[in-house]
Amino acid sequence: MRAIMILFDSLRRDWLPLYGGTADLPNFRRLAEKTVTFDRHYAGSLPCMPARRELHTGRLNFLHAPWCPLEPFDDSMPEILRQNGVHTHLCTDHYHYIQDGGATYHGRYSTFEIFRGQECDRWQGDCRPQELSPHMLGADRLPDDLKAIRIPGGFQNDRNRETETTESAYPQAKTFQAGLSFMRRNAGYDNWFLQIEAFDPHEPFDAPTQWQQKWLDPDCTDIADWPPYAPVQEAEEQIRHMRERYGALLSFCDANLGRVLDEMDRLDMWKDTMLIVHTDHGFLLGEHNWWGKNIMPDYNEICHLPLFLWDPTSGRQNQRCDLLTQSIDIAPTLLDFFGIPIPPDIQGHSLRGIEKGSQPLHEAVLFGYFHKTINITDGRYVYMRTKVRRDVPLYQYTWMSNPMDTRISVEKIQKAEAVPPFSFTKNCPVWKIPDGSTGRQKPVNAHTLYDLQADPNQQHPLQDPIEEERLLAMMGRLLKENDAPAELFEAYGIQSP
Repeated sequence: MRAIMILFDSLRRDWLPLYGGTADLPNFRRLAEKTVTFDRHYAGSLPCMPARRELHTGRLNFLHAPWCPLEPFDDSMPEILRQNGVHTHLCTDHYHYIQDGGATYHGRYSTFEIFRGQECDRWQGDCRPQELSPHMLGADRLPDDLKAIRIPGGFQNDRNRETETTESAYPQAKTFQAGLSFMRRNAGYDNWFLQIEAFDPHEPFDAPTQWQQKWLDPDCTDIADWPPYAPVQEAEEQIRHMRERYGALLSFCDANLGRVLDEMDRLDMWKDTMLIVHTDHGFLLGEHNWWGKNIMPDYNEICHLPLFLWDPTSGRQNQRCDLLTQSIDIAPTLLDFFGIPIPPDIQGHSLRGIEKGSQPLHEAVLFGYFHKTINITDGRYVYMRTKVRRDVPLYQYTWMSNPMDTRISVEKIQKAEAVPPFSFTKNCPVWKIPDGSTGRQKPVNAHTLYDLQADPNQQHPLQDPIEEERLLAMMGRLLKENDAPAELFEAYGIQSP
């Protein structure tokens, strides 16, 4: 048996044809004809590396730790496959793998390839004076303190882009080409897992010329393609241009997806090769008056995700599944496919063998960011719970505490203390480290409830105390099942069962 997983970053579900999108994406449409399309699939831990940690471990991590490397006690799906005779190979241009906060992920695979140049990847060395990038939306009106933060990233991205002299020189193209090479080289062999992981369509929305020409008005002179994580202040025309930039990059993703589908056809792989296509999270493109992710409410555009699955042992294709599923279900699905026992600390469920009318895998699922809003959905309702007490200190629990692109501060480590194990830390004590951001947890008492059946676009918060109480009780049960730290219950005003 073989398996291929294509993981995009920031892929919007509602832009895809099978989810009601109107974009011309023929290969995503073709993919749906070959697979089962999941209609109620949700993120878990956000954003990028937290989502990848649960892709490895099959359990949520945002309740205990922020962005961080894999922990020594973590189960790692690719590593478990490797230890059981399955060759695992990663092809990616997701540069966070080679930063401090992602440094223990790619080493879990048998082999890996990482292609440079996306976003702020510190790749092209250039000593020219740094200037504000014209690709950054609204950069000219940033205050001086924020310009000092954004200029280095924008300058670095502009220098990286100078290497993109042809379409094949783009990092995404290199990533997919490496995946195709692995498929061709190993088509005659069994027992391998290939992960083709694209940073796109993550911002900045930098696409080759032919895809920009497909989407943008030829008279458009606005070259901004990098939205801020902030409320929308731009005119409708600027919002439209930014969405067109995203669409152009999405078309580039669609074309590369088609290359993999073509190769599976050519090599006759559908008979014995699983295919999974999904994403880590979405991205707001002006909806709810917001750009981006991370600091705004966790709306469906960010957290309700696309998922496509082809399982050659079931033969189900061109079908839909309305069961509630989550990103933590990917790891057990792959382990199950290769006949490898699923470790007890994995809390996701295998998606193999589920049919229409099957028993629910999840009654409800939690999702969110570390120490921000805790969210729950049962597939119909979404309930967002904010902190009710900012005076309750919160902590991260970890052995591997580096954030995204730097080391944890000495000042934080000096305040750390060793505490007893959690249920999933394999009897290992962990460091309890003050989070240090309790004073900035806003809004307070702004809990929000949506009925997705009546209000799929989440425009009208629902006032229903009975439904809110039901979901709040369910949230408490799931927090306990995940062995959430005791202070979370107090800080968020949630009763522990």
